[in-house]
Amino acid sequence: MRITIEGASEEFERKLLALLAEHRHELTVSTGTEWTAERAERYLRSLPAGARRFAEVVVVDGDGHADADRLRSIVGKLNGPTVALSRALPRGVREGWWPEGTTAPITVVYDPDNPSWQKAVAYEMAKENVPVFRAAFTRLTGDSRQAEHGAAAPASMG
Repeated sequence: MRITIEGASEEFERKLLALLAEHRHELTVSTGTEWTAERAERYLRSLPAGARRFAEVVVVDGDGHADADRLRSIVGKLNGPTVALSRALPRGVREGWWPEGTTAPITVVYDPDNPSWQKAVAYEMAKENVPVFRAAFTRLTGDSRQAEHGAAAPASMG
């Protein structure tokens, strides 16, 4: 039997995956590892400000690509933001925000002419993920603007 579920909430997905895990010896379970706007927003919210700005330069300003020198001129040293980016992925798996096997949204590009000295020359995002992360940044920007203007968030219905 093959079942496809699309558009489920994160809560539903978490509960369903827990149920499937109970029966893991009887089933083969695979989950979508693609980035969605919800996952991207959760990823970005989990980042400290410097790492979020780093991601914004790559995604929004650079349309999926940013030279390392440009990033350094904007955020300073890159080791802090890049460590935060790399830690966010396994944290999301542990927290159940996305499944194991989800790929890092931003990857480093090394100088191909100098493979022995691994200094980053750029950072990039897969083209199919750029619109997803742009949407997440739009949602984040909308939320922060709403907070700045004192607009109340909608009340929870539950």
